[in-house]
Parts: sequence; C-alpha cells; structure tokens
Amino acid sequence: MDLDWHKVAELDELGEGRVKTVTAGRFTICLAHFNGEYGALDNHCPHQGGPLGEGSIENGWLRCPWHGYDYDPLTGVPPEGFSDAPARHELEERNDGIYVGVPAERPQVRTVSDVVVETLVNWDISHVFGMVGHSNLGFADALRRAEGRGDITYIGIRHEGAAAFAASAYGKLTGKAAVCFGIAGPGSTNLLTGLYDAKVDRAPILAVSGQVPSKDLGRGAFQDLDLQAAFADVARFSTTMLPGSNHAELATLAVKTAILERDVAHLIFPDEVQVEPAQDMEAGGPQGRIGSREIGPPAEAVRAACDLISGAERPIVLVGHGARFNMEPITALAEQLNAPILTTFKGKGLISDRHPLGAGVLGKSGTPVASWFMNESDLIIVFGASFSNHTGIASYKPIIQIDFDPTALGRFHPVAVPIQSHVGVAAQALLTHLDNTPSTDQRPEIAQRWEIWRAEKAKRVLDSSGEGISAAAVFDAMNRHVAEDAVICVDVGNNTYSFGRYFEATEQDVLMSGYLGSIGFGFPAAMGAWAAAPERQIIAVTGDGGFGQYMAEITTAVKYGMNITHLLLNNSSLGKISKEQRDAHFDVWQTSLVNPDFAAFAELCGAKGSRVESADQLDGALRSALDHHGPSLVEVVQDPLLL
Repeated sequence: MDLDWHKVAELDELGEGRVKTVTAGRFTICLAHFNGEYGALDNHCPHQGGPLGEGSIENGWLRCPWHGYDYDPLTGVPPEGFSDAPARHELEERNDGIYVGVPAERPQVRTVSDVVVETLVNWDISHVFGMVGHSNLGFADALRRAEGRGDITYIGIRHEGAAAFAASAYGKLTGKAAVCFGIAGPGSTNLLTGLYDAKVDRAPILAVSGQVPSKDLGRGAFQDLDLQAAFADVARFSTTMLPGSNHAELATLAVKTAILERDVAHLIFPDEVQVEPAQDMEAGGPQGRIGSREIGPPAEAVRAACDLISGAERPIVLVGHGARFNMEPITALAEQLNAPILTTFKGKGLISDRHPLGAGVLGKSGTPVASWFMNESDLIIVFGASFSNHTGIASYKPIIQIDFDPTALGRFHPVAVPIQSHVGVAAQALLTHLDNTPSTDQRPEIAQRWEIWRAEKAKRVLDSSGEGISAAAVFDAMNRHVAEDAVICVDVGNNTYSFGRYFEATEQDVLMSGYLGSIGFGFPAAMGAWAAAPERQIIAVTGDGGFGQYMAEITTAVKYGMNITHLLLNNSSLGKISKEQRDAHFDVWQTSLVNPDFAAFAELCGAKGSRVESADQLDGALRSALDHHGPSLVEVVQDPLLL
C-alpha cells in the first residue's frame, strides 16, 4: 500500500505513559508512548467511536475514555477473549520527530451530496449560510469542494437563526433562493423562526438539515427528531433523502418549489446518505422544468379595471413588496393617471419620496402624506400588497387588486376587481388599454403635503429633553449620508416605526421582517444583503433589544470582511413594549435592559465602533462609519420618548 508520511510530534513532545490525539493528513491518530516505544492507532474505538487519544494508559492498557474498553497502546490488540481492535498505522522515529504513514489519498468519490450541490448550482443558487456539525459533515464536504471550484459561497454563522434570516433577506432582495444549513435536532429547529419570516413574506428559501443515520431514526438516538413533522407547517416542500431516492430529482423539486411558490423548501439528509457514492448520477437543473412566470391578466378583468379607472377623479396607486421588481410599468401607469403612488411599509423605497408622484408609506409606520391621499381617493389600484392591518388600506373604497397569488386576492374583504396576474404585465396591460382620460393632476397637492410634513419633521429634529437624541434627528442625519442605492435592513421596534416615518427613501432597497415582525432580523439580514450585493452600501438599523439577540454575528461580519454599517439606537429598553404597556394602561414592567458599551463591544470583535451622545456628533460618526471598509457600528444614545 502506498503511504503518505506526516510528522505528528517532536521526539520529546509526548511523555512516557501518555497518549494524545494527532492528525496525519485526513486521518486522526491516537499517538501513544509506552515502555520507551511509540504506537499509532486509529483514534476511534471500534466499540462506539470513542476518542482513544483522549484516554489514558492504565496497568499497561490504553483505556477508551467513553466506555473503558482496553487495547495494547502500541499494537491495538485487545485483552484475551476480545477480537475488536483499532487499526494500527506505520510509525517511524526520525531524527527530526515522530512520523506516521497513512494510506495515500485517492481521488474523491462523487457522492449524493455532490449531486445535490451540483443541482443547486445548476438552479443558480450561489450562497449557503449555516453551521457545520457532526450530522452534516458529508454535505459540508461537498460544499467545500464546490466552493473550491468557485461554484458556491459558504458563510459560516454563529447561530442557525441568523443563517435563516440572512437567507430570507437574500431572497427578498434578489428574488433568488439561498440556502440555510444546520445539523440534526437543535441546529435545524434553530432555523425555524427565520424560515417562517421567509414564508409569510414570500421569499424563496431552501433549508438543508443533517439527520441522524437512518438506522437510528425514530429510536430516540441523540438529536433524533422527526424533522419532517417539525417543518410540516413552515415548509411547502419537505422530504427525507433516503438511500434509494432520486436525489437529484428531489433537490430539483425542492428548489423549484422555493422559487415558483416563493416559499420554504426543506431537504433532510441522514448521515450515511450524504456520503453514499453516486458516480453516475446526473445532477438536476431548471432546463425544461419551469415556464415563464409573466402571466397576463384576463381580458375581461382588464376591461372592468379600465372602466373603474376611467370614472375616477382621484385614483391612487398602492404598491407592496410584491411589486419590487416591476416598478417601471406601474410608475408609467401612475404618471398617465396623475395618481400618487403610496407604498406599504414593506414596499418603502419602491418609489422615491422625491418623485413628483411619490406619497410615502401608508399605515402605522408611515407618513401623514400617504394617509391624506388614501382618505381623499375615490379609487385604489393595488399591486403586490397583502392588505396587512398595519397598512390600513381603506376597505370601503373601490379597489382594483393585482397579485400573482390567487389566495391573496380579496383575502380579508371583497374587492371591486380582483386580477390574478404578474403585476408588471398587468400594469402594462392597463396602460395599453386605458383611454387617454387623465384624472385630476394631484402633483401640486403631493408637493404641498410633503412641504407640510417636512416642516413638521424639521421641528422634531430640534426636540430635546436631555435624555438622548430624538429619532427625527437620527434619521435626518441618515438622509444626508446614505447612498441612493443602499440596501437598508431594519429590525422590529420603535426604531423601525421611526425609520418608516422620518427616513425619505430615494432608490434604496428596504428589507424587513414584515408579516412575522421578528425582532433580531436586522443585523443577520444585512449579512444576507451583503452576500447578495457586496458592491452596494449595506446598512442595518436596529434597536438595542433586537441586536442583543444576535450580537455574536458581528464576529461573522468581521470574519468575512462584510462592509456593513450598523446604526444602533440604544434606549436601554424594549421601548416598543414599554409603549404598548402604557397605551394599554398597564404598568411598564420588565422592559429595561442592561447593555454593554456596544461601540466598545464592536471594537473588541474587530469591527469599528463609535458612540454618539449628542445630535451634533451624528454626521461625523455616520460619515466615518460609512467610509470604513468592513463592519462598523454607530451606537446612538436615544431618547426613548422622542420617537
């Protein structure tokens, strides 16, 4: 047998009667020194794999630390009456140290995991966020090989929940699926919150779970959970890859479901299936598996909508997150109608607040500009919005609703004209079939309402109680410094409501945990946005409560050199909960927080940190953080009542 020789220790490194674990290439070795001689054994006890190098020599026998099985420390031979024995490796004492010979590396055998990873790459999946562990090592090794070929990028996180949030944000920003990845048991259950965020916000995402070996499933083994049952509600598609499965086909169905349904798909990999040889199995791909999704609206629905529009004097157009990639024809339609364009909070930034027809965000996180035009309208044309109660679309007005999802149409109440269609195609169809009957030109009124609101905001910027900086001042400074094409990831809390109210979007993409409203989303989402668009300015806006849930991920950002600027509003409390307690006439209770110096924490983790305690420091701190290459954090001491 051809051997590769590796130096594993110095001559005097291991004392007499001692053992230690060493590595020789890909082999883990138990190195023993006994009676003046050295021995090299496979490190795994043949009983249950216990690490022999962590054992000890007792009465001349090498004792396994797990169950006390004994072996000769030099040869591996067990006591009389036993036949199991760890493999023995060749060993040489040379002038410069101890060398162990292990079998020469052979060409890598293509495995089921390789086939699945190749299938994901064929479906244009480029990023995986996750944590490598004992029950996903085979799949992780296939990811390693793919990354070595330049086919995929792996980002190792500190908590699987952050992996799922990052993948969800990636899908929201790009419309493409990303992968989140964990081990069996807790590694997979930790993914669930981020997966629910993707599900309810209609972001494509694929979760891949390691699993205990098939022979141990259902028998109460360590970390043995029924993952298909655990993921049954969150995943549109979930299946276990069995030894005889068509693994490429299952991976194709998973990715296809995630993309077409804008939903969660889930693959479960028992340990032994991951490394099963699959030399001749072809990888899957999208060719011949999906058609065009640009499905047009029915002609009769277009006619009914045009009739309503033609009779309206003050129509408004309202866009949600579902219109993210189709704003050009929607804006053209609004321009023909002289109609204000309002957005849901999830749609913030889809139309510039500086556009003559941009009327800002409607709802609890919105502005009085948008609410004014909602109240004054006589027709609402809705593209890709979900009618959340937080948005406050007036149900008593005539509504034309366009959505690709038939279940979204009239979900909460009947609408005048429901249209199932690709929203961009529908907007173009309406534009084409409308007669040239412009309604009242509302542009002058839009400008007037913005003038009134900006004057009010300017007053609030100057408010001060001496207890910290007002939210209006924070986002006024942010308006001056954030790039027009930035990606802004916001968390949940008063900081988010204030962002919706005070920050004026131009061409930025804004990402949030919309329907789920999960605190902690902001910073992991920024990691996903950076992975999707590293050339753009990436901003995270969070409170101290939200960041506290995933603080360790700043070390992930440092490890990968993520160019993320984190604006952290610190009011030393769960401010939104305090407000809700007061509004409901409860005492404020258990919402105070004990925080570190977040700026110093960022510096300790290898990022840039700065602390802002007065409004006059905001501009310099933001500019410096944005100019920094790599992760930076600006901690703003905020007044909890000046929202």
